[in-house]
Amino acid sequence: MTPAHLLTVYERAGCHLCDDMVSVLSEWKTAFGFEIERVDVDTSPALAARYGARVPVLVHGSLEVCHFFLDLDALRRALEME
Repeated sequence: MTPAHLLTVYERAGCHLCDDMVSVLSEWKTAFGFEIERVDVDTSPALAARYGARVPVLVHGSLEVCHFFLDLDALRRALEME
């Protein structure tokens, strides 16, 4: 089964907020039908410059959904827009 949505979490190693966001997202994967892609911003100078210390950042397509903490209402709206 192919997921209906792919969410990207821009994160960095050792970031407890990043781990927390992915953990909470994982609880909603089945209900909302999405997969999570994790991208370490420190693997790319461009990503590190773009996101800096503002991680985690949750992105759906080209839409930045939220950062630091999961905003479930914003996630629902983003998934409904597709």
